[in-house]
Amino acid sequence: MKTKTPLNTAILAAAAIGTALVITAAPVNAAGSKEKCYGISQAGKNDCSTATSSCAGTSKVDRQSDAFLAVPKGLCLKISGGSLKSKKS
Repeated sequence: MKTKTPLNTAILAAAAIGTALVITAAPVNAAGSKEKCYGISQAGKNDCSTATSSCAGTSKVDRQSDAFLAVPKGLCLKISGGSLKSKKS
């Protein structure tokens, strides 16, 4: 049987700590860091239902004013045509 060297022990400890950190880390894009940005999605690429369609991915035209994408907070108003409010209801 091989004896453990200090280097092997250090490598195993670092791997175990790294794994634990990955498992317990919060998601990078938590729900609180996103906002709905209306009027920027391509046809069929919206994130959720709209006033005129029943589910995600069903918007009919590019930049449909009641279709949204979830984007990082603060980004929507920097995108041409982006709005924090739906223009249709």
